[in-house]
Amino acid sequence: MHVTMVKKQLSNGEPCKKCVDAETLLKSRGLWSRIDEVVWAIEGDAESAGMRLAREYQVELAPFFVVRNDQGEQRVFTSTLQFIKEGLGGPSTSAVEAPQIAPVATPSSDEVARLALEFDHAPPERTIRWLLERYGREATIAFSGAEDVAVIDIAVKTGLPFSVFTLDTGRLHPETYRFIEKVRSHYGVSIELMSPAAEPLQALVQKKGLFSFYQDGHGECCGIRKLEPMRRALAKQRAWITGQRRDQSPTRTDVAVLQVDSHRGLGGEPLLKLNPLAAWSLQKVWSYIRANDVPYNALHDQGFISIGCEPCTRVPRPGEHERAGRWWWEEATKRECGLHT
Repeated sequence: MHVTMVKKQLSNGEPCKKCVDAETLLKSRGLWSRIDEVVWAIEGDAESAGMRLAREYQVELAPFFVVRNDQGEQRVFTSTLQFIKEGLGGPSTSAVEAPQIAPVATPSSDEVARLALEFDHAPPERTIRWLLERYGREATIAFSGAEDVAVIDIAVKTGLPFSVFTLDTGRLHPETYRFIEKVRSHYGVSIELMSPAAEPLQALVQKKGLFSFYQDGHGECCGIRKLEPMRRALAKQRAWITGQRRDQSPTRTDVAVLQVDSHRGLGGEPLLKLNPLAAWSLQKVWSYIRANDVPYNALHDQGFISIGCEPCTRVPRPGEHERAGRWWWEEATKRECGLHT
């Protein structure tokens, strides 16, 4: 087998960022030696070797990989992760042999406060790497929305171990379930689905029906379908990562990049919480998603912004805040399910 990697050289002589990220990812997984040849597509030079290959294979993105097997058959990959999984016949991300990490003790409150200031406007790549280098698989990403997949994308590119969970409330949109599978397949990560305990859920539905939250608020239903399963997920961890942003809602304006969480982690110890996108805007999230080919929920193409359970989510009206479509019948200051409060 022969592998050619085509990288793009910008007019300033530097490689494109996605090419740098791809090389870093391959090296972190011990796969760089599998690249037999690197060819450059030089910006402004249509006759450079990489530009000629791009025309030959009708590829417009860099980097890309041309894999030729022993029978002379060729296949082109424009996704580095797909190239790793299919082109190299390597294991998925969840099975990749990652460095063993000995978790460290949770920092003191004073140390967390100091780091929160230091990290306040630090790139998410830096803060996520900092956390994963300390906790490895005992750091979990809480996955549900567009921001969370951007976090997963960054975490994957570190080459460090981590875990992922999502809450399957039983009331999600069909598009959301397909989205979960799309993310699992795209990144090759294992996503733990946390479901509500049967007994309290059956008791709630039998007593109040399926839509009691429209009458007496969403707190009881979210407590059973989301909070309790999340506590079970976090009880196995020492740290967790969320996609919270300060401009998401009036209840999140003071979100710190790093904090000691009120939920308890492994062994009942304090849990460290990282919000690496706290300072990002919605526009920046979507710029990252588009620039890095990050999967997203198909409901976004229908006008949804913040997506939760199907009965409790609608498309925001023109001029409304992005989370106005969540529990829209309640006061804006009460539109949290308790996961982050």
